[in-house]
Amino acid sequence: MSENIESIALAIPDAQLADLKNRLSTIRWPEGVTVSDSSQGPTLGKLKALTDYWRDDYDWRKVEAELNGWDQFRTTVDGLAIDFLHIRSPEPDALPLILTHGWPGSVLEFRKVIGPLSNPAAYGVDPRQAFHLVIPNLPGFGFSAKPAGTGWDIPRIARAWIVLMDRLGYERWGAQGGDLGCAVTDEIAKLKPVGFIGSHLNFAMFGPTPDEIENATPEEREAMADAKDFWDNLSGYAKEQQTRPQTIGYSLADSAVGLAAWIYAMFQDTCGTRGNAEGSFTLDEMLDDIMLYWLPNSGTSAARLYWEMNQTGWRSPASIEHPIETPVGFTMPPKENVRKSRRQLERRYANVVFFNEPEQGGHFFALEQPDILVEDVRATFAGLR
Repeated sequence: MSENIESIALAIPDAQLADLKNRLSTIRWPEGVTVSDSSQGPTLGKLKALTDYWRDDYDWRKVEAELNGWDQFRTTVDGLAIDFLHIRSPEPDALPLILTHGWPGSVLEFRKVIGPLSNPAAYGVDPRQAFHLVIPNLPGFGFSAKPAGTGWDIPRIARAWIVLMDRLGYERWGAQGGDLGCAVTDEIAKLKPVGFIGSHLNFAMFGPTPDEIENATPEEREAMADAKDFWDNLSGYAKEQQTRPQTIGYSLADSAVGLAAWIYAMFQDTCGTRGNAEGSFTLDEMLDDIMLYWLPNSGTSAARLYWEMNQTGWRSPASIEHPIETPVGFTMPPKENVRKSRRQLERRYANVVFFNEPEQGGHFFALEQPDILVEDVRATFAGLR
């Protein structure tokens, strides 16, 4: 297997962008609207506004230049080509940190934290807080290669990330993640590779036990109610992707507005300004993310990761019986649907070195509240360097 690391740059053909514009000019919209709110999904008005902007004003070349302004690379791990950003800090003693996005996220989730984490001196912060950043596209996401067979599950991705960090020559390093990135990061922590010093998470992948439900505090009961509402009313995407990713995949591959609605719904339903995606994100930020599914045609391959998790019955490796032992810090945003309390976390993580419950923020925390995430990552690793 080749261990080469190749520098790459994006250059999407004009014809591909023209095809997208044509598709956005010939949309057949659904009729028969029976509700005016988002209880059935994104409203017709919001989707029309998003796609009108996408067709008439959105500039892909701007974000393409942004991505190319960072150092982008490709390497083959376990037979699959993985694309990743690698931002070396100007500080030679910076701590290497791998950041993992989730679904329907992308490497652009971290666009606002790259500068402050990698070059704190430029932001008036102690340069000893610097990180070298490795930000990979999950297999089948973005421009990483699409698995041609089954088996690319969460543990396999974690093992691939360990290989990647070793290949980059990093001997001491940490990890950060939310959503599926939390799952990958927890699997890395479970494996405890040589040189791995700890992690920071803004998500938790476990459910409460019967005794935790019975003995919950008022705050924990509120969080459990939010989680129940999410799984009962907002998680249809997960069931579809766990069981029939190929079925929804045809729509995600062929219909630009179908893909946009599938992803926009998550921005809408899980943001800090719950139900109002535009209150937390700009249209450009949402479309930039959507484009990293549309342009590489990765909507279907990304959805399959849920199927892989369902096939193996994957569960969080952080359990009461076998708590994760490596140091970990947590940020639990108030609008994260599956947030957990510190005492719930400490039953499953033996060494919680940092915990914060900020007053703002939701699921896409790095994009929505980057300043808080940066501070919390720094605080987590301050005593671990």
